Amino acid sequence: MSDTSKRGFASMDEDKQREIASKGGHAAHEKGTAHEFTSEEAREAGRKGGETVSKDREHMAEIGREGGKQSHGGGRKKQRDDEADDIENSDDTESKGTQGGSSEQHAEAGRQSHKNTNKNK
Repeated sequence: MSDTSKRGFASMDEDKQREIASKGGHAAHEKGTAHEFTSEEAREAGRKGGETVSKDREHMAEIGREGGKQSHGGGRKKQRDDEADDIENSDDTESKGTQGGSSEQHAEAGRQSHKNTNKNK
């Protein structure tokens, strides 16, 4: 069988395809033969498209990763990298390696926490 992948409409670049398709759509509307979707038809078409796309797990995973990057500023790794940069650039040597205070502050908070626990016994 001959290779037809480089022939016809499909071989054109996307912008040229859109231009031609747009002209066809405008002509159909002017002629009155264009299909106008009802809200129910549009809903059904969207549902079918969503089902088809969801079957491609790799594609869905990529969408999820991109969404995570957008909503969390790059995800956990970026947050850890930013925190490490903050610690390296800090003049406060007591806070290195701890998050939210010095090791002494953590120790004091722990001692106070144990005082409260022992009172309840």
